[in-house]
Amino acid sequence: MTYSAIRQLQSPFGDVSETLQQAIRAGETELLLLQRADGHWAFELEADATIPAEYILLDHFLDTINQPLHERMAKYLREVQEDHGGWPLFPCGAFNISASVKAYFALKCVGDDINAPHMIRAREAILKHGGAATSNVFTRIQLALFGAVPWRAVPVMPVEIMSLPQWFPFHLSKVAYWSRTVIVPLLVLMAKKPQARNPRNIRIDELFITPPEQVKNWHTNNTQSIWNPVFRVIDAVLRFFEPLMPNGPRQKAIETCVAWVKERLNGEDGLGAIYPAMANSVMMYDVLGYDRHHPDAAIARKSVEKLVIDGPARSYCQPCLSPVWDTGLALHALMESNAPREALERACDWLKNEQILDIKGDWADWRPDVRPGGWAFQYKNAHYPDLDDTAVIVMALDRFNREKYREAITRGTEWVLGLQSKSGGWGAFDADNEYYYLNHIPFADHGALLDPPSADVTARCLGMLAQLGYTQKNPQVASAIAYLRREQEKEGCWFGRWGTNYIYGTWSVLCGLNAIGINPQDPMIRGAVNWLLAKQRADGGWGEDGASYWADQPKGEGRESTPAQTAWALLGLMAAGEIDHPSVAKGVQHLLDTQNETGLWDEKLYTAVGFPRVFYLSYHGYKAFFPVWALARYNTLRASNAPQVLFGM
Repeated sequence: MTYSAIRQLQSPFGDVSETLQQAIRAGETELLLLQRADGHWAFELEADATIPAEYILLDHFLDTINQPLHERMAKYLREVQEDHGGWPLFPCGAFNISASVKAYFALKCVGDDINAPHMIRAREAILKHGGAATSNVFTRIQLALFGAVPWRAVPVMPVEIMSLPQWFPFHLSKVAYWSRTVIVPLLVLMAKKPQARNPRNIRIDELFITPPEQVKNWHTNNTQSIWNPVFRVIDAVLRFFEPLMPNGPRQKAIETCVAWVKERLNGEDGLGAIYPAMANSVMMYDVLGYDRHHPDAAIARKSVEKLVIDGPARSYCQPCLSPVWDTGLALHALMESNAPREALERACDWLKNEQILDIKGDWADWRPDVRPGGWAFQYKNAHYPDLDDTAVIVMALDRFNREKYREAITRGTEWVLGLQSKSGGWGAFDADNEYYYLNHIPFADHGALLDPPSADVTARCLGMLAQLGYTQKNPQVASAIAYLRREQEKEGCWFGRWGTNYIYGTWSVLCGLNAIGINPQDPMIRGAVNWLLAKQRADGGWGEDGASYWADQPKGEGRESTPAQTAWALLGLMAAGEIDHPSVAKGVQHLLDTQNETGLWDEKLYTAVGFPRVFYLSYHGYKAFFPVWALARYNTLRASNAPQVLFGM
């Protein structure tokens, strides 16, 4: 009997605890069915239209066209086109010029007639918003590779920056990991200025209001800062001198790029284990004349193919894979529900084997004396472990069996402590990555060049330390608490860097503060509780739109309640001691009412973010493990009559 059929047999006046138990067991059962044989979980990770569009354009750059696959990706692109005619950064979102230009270009490459209704609507929307010339830097680089815009449409990034010393104002180690893995192979492309093979000779002249060769001002980074005009002058000077650069140093810099990429090529998981860096590495090898069967070129291409979700009717390309993150979070949910220990132990053993113990990644440029010990987000990404994953996994291993995994826990904790920033917070991949002046360079119009500390990652690290027995007397703990106090918004919430948005950040911080023993009556916690209660929707759930990352948009509000965000709000409220609040019961009832017949939940809206205002994500696992986690915690606290959550998250 399906879970929905069981629910229909329930009297609306029946015992809610019985219904709750059935809901937890149904969700737990389905999660266990999704566990892989070796113990891990891996859910699909979906972004916006740009990634499948870029995949199609990559094949047209290389002339490796797979028409049947492209047709299925084109179907996906047509399906995610919005009523405004263009493509958004997340479902039901506003028109985005860069996503729309790439999607239109890709569809035209596949063979869509430009006079088809969906292409007319897209073209009209693009022109209404200023045309393709107003696209962001990364889109204009893509267009330059196809000859759709001149290379002067792109800010100057000389490949010689590879030779700059670390003390120089711009250095690779001063930008985020994702930025440097994308930039290094891109420097080779920008130095060589190749033209795509483009076998069908596809052009998109119709997307420009002013012909590209007549556009005078291509600058799109318009931050209100004294640095902005300074960097524009520097860009103009570099543009004048770049053609005069001597060939010897330039070739040496290109060789440095190739060596840098090779060291971090990362097997079939790819450079940085993220699509843009992987695709750039594929094009770099092609431009440098590598045969496609050369081991480096071949593995780079294989890493891209590993990201493709190829269905019978429609296909798309993922931005990266998330198995370590998925497994850590699923493990927490299933420990909360008291799932069979054999399945949990297989997951813990798999995670233990993924720990990075023998490679000092880029993070060591600034913390050379810290031993490795973290976990990466993907299957393999040894140069780029992250603090968020590491804290989640250490807490999971500690909760399941501290003695068995003591060595892994110790090394992970040591690495986390070693990567704390001077501010008291933690970033995702590096310490003290706060060179904010770099956000004003012409290349950084996406506003995502850096990896500064954030409240959500800091809270996770704080929760980990608390669960391991650290107290408020510890200087690093005290510094982290002070950081979180400073970061609280005036409304009472916290910004969510890696999940949407203030609901995610507030849940994360409330869990960390609870674990470290901050009094639930502390004004900081009361403010957060009151904010969460005020944001509950009429149906009992919570939902927040990706638009909340813009300063002029409301915080904690969206089109509809989502399972993941409802679960986060409930977990946050329970961490703050509000187990008996009527709003918690109402939120729990919302999750019970929306559970589908498989035992899980449906979630069409995106609840995560790669880069605020630039790149959004849908973790397909979030609608599975977070609601189970919240329901199981509610059940545990009610059954034990305990006011406080015992764990770090």
